[in-house]
Amino acid sequence: MVSKESFDRATLEVTLKPKVGLPGVAERSKEQCIRETCAAALLTRLHPRTSITLSLQTVHDDGALLACCLNAACMALMDAGLPMHCLFCGVSCAIDQQGTIRLDPTAREEKESRAVMTFALDSTDCRVMMSSTKGSYTAAELQQCIAVCQRASQSIFQFHRDSVSRRYCKA
Repeated sequence: MVSKESFDRATLEVTLKPKVGLPGVAERSKEQCIRETCAAALLTRLHPRTSITLSLQTVHDDGALLACCLNAACMALMDAGLPMHCLFCGVSCAIDQQGTIRLDPTAREEKESRAVMTFALDSTDCRVMMSSTKGSYTAAELQQCIAVCQRASQSIFQFHRDSVSRRYCKA
């Protein structure tokens, strides 16, 4: 990690470990998406020459794994008390063969769908910070999926607020 150290900001390292075996290309791709999203949200310039390591372990994968990892990463960064521009969340959706958009698809729904999309959305303006897509879809379907995921993100941000409130506020 010393070779990656930056004198003017914190360095972020993300590792995603599969349930069994060694990480492969899929995990490395997810790591990069998570790293870039976290780096965009963190105020890294406040902590120069600091290393932040985020380790994620897959316990069970029944679909929407990247969204789950993004949500876990945001919660971990919040719990660690790291300063951020904004919170973020991950939301996944799938477009089935009939064109229906399904939020938080299961592994089976992902397999049977013609497109799967995951978005990282910020908490301030609900803007897309990161997107990961697989499959075929039209530009109109992409815009529909973004809109559906933006609406769904509000319940995830409410969960973030409720979780922090329960953990740190005395009743």
